[in-house]
Amino acid sequence: MATPAPVSFMQALALWFKLGFIGFGGPAAQISLMHRELVEQRRWISEKRFLHALNYCMLLPGPEAQQLATYMGWLLHKSKGGIAAGALFVLPSLFFLITLSWLYIAYGHVPLVAGLFYGIKPAITAVVVHAVHRIGSRALKNGWMWAIAAASFVAIFALNVPFPIIVTAAALTGFLGGRYMPAKFTVGGGHKQADKSYGPALIDDDTPTPAHAQFRWSRLIKILLAGAVLWCVPMTILTLQLGWDHTLTQMSWFFTKAALLTFGGAYAVLPYIYQGAISHYNWLTPTQMIDGLALGEANPGPLIMVVAFVGFVGAYVQSVFGPDLQFIAGCTAAILVTWFTFLPSFIFIFAGGPMVESTHGNLKFTAPLTGITAAVVGVILNLAVFFAYHVLWPKGFAGDFDWIATCMAIVAVIALVRYKRNVIHVIAASAVIGLLLKTLAL
Repeated sequence: MATPAPVSFMQALALWFKLGFIGFGGPAAQISLMHRELVEQRRWISEKRFLHALNYCMLLPGPEAQQLATYMGWLLHKSKGGIAAGALFVLPSLFFLITLSWLYIAYGHVPLVAGLFYGIKPAITAVVVHAVHRIGSRALKNGWMWAIAAASFVAIFALNVPFPIIVTAAALTGFLGGRYMPAKFTVGGGHKQADKSYGPALIDDDTPTPAHAQFRWSRLIKILLAGAVLWCVPMTILTLQLGWDHTLTQMSWFFTKAALLTFGGAYAVLPYIYQGAISHYNWLTPTQMIDGLALGEANPGPLIMVVAFVGFVGAYVQSVFGPDLQFIAGCTAAILVTWFTFLPSFIFIFAGGPMVESTHGNLKFTAPLTGITAAVVGVILNLAVFFAYHVLWPKGFAGDFDWIATCMAIVAVIALVRYKRNVIHVIAASAVIGLLLKTLAL
């Protein structure tokens, strides 16, 4: 089997554009899709090099699928390739979410839309429960991991401890555990290196590292300076023009912090987002947060794009540019929070990629990350409880218990956990059932 011909930038651009529009189903599905396109079908990169890059992305805060796309684009076509791949992974999702957010906030009380969301909310609660099961079954391999998960749940549920403190404590526990009880803190590992080969690849196991991917201190400093400028300039303009306490400035600062805390994927950082967006800033309501997650699940691209919904709804409802420019305010906020959420991901890849390429050994999760992963299970369980409360008791414990929503949530959990049904299919079916129930009730 012959080695594939060199790939032009336009050929790669067409693939990144395609992946941006069909990347449904969350990070696992998106990574599988990239693997099929890049490793199996096109053979642009070997299995070993692909998984080596993936293991690095799994170590980083941020959406690993988007970072992996950025890494692949960078490895093939330098910085412009990485920017194109990473940006096209996000832009279609941003466009769809702005459109859906506007339809939701403008027409959310129309019976048709209300019926759809009545069915979607129990399904979203089930999706979060499924995330607890999926991550927990992988991460909680011994008593120490269970203890960390339980402690993190109690901390955030009962004591309302801020998410960054929980992450820091879990990382410290993992660091100490890895030092004194290494056998207990090595259960979190990277993806196994496969021996499977799909034939010679353009960038194969023994292909020398491209010149642009070789580590140089001067290049690292340039990248870090460029990242600092790209963050500081818009933040400075926002602060000088609108003030530090303005909604758009605070959103930009808040989602910068969120971008650095997304260890374990989007579900891990959602508790931090709702702590800030709902409890602290009052940008949106708990019900709106659940609806936003539903829209994020039904969208292509990374689930963390739910931040665009939070930004749009918060700025739209607060009319930050006045009552006549609500849509413009929502669009501006959605674009800003997307910028500040994803900028660190590009910097991580461009700065760390050359160091990763300098060694093709196994990159494994560190002991601190193992601790963080266990803590993530606890905070996601808290998110599941939070969603379940607002879905099953929509008017609080003093109101009626929604038995129909409960049954729908249970059926959705069984479909996801027992029968491994696709998330999009479960949400769509629940939406149709909710619409039918509300239509029949009229």
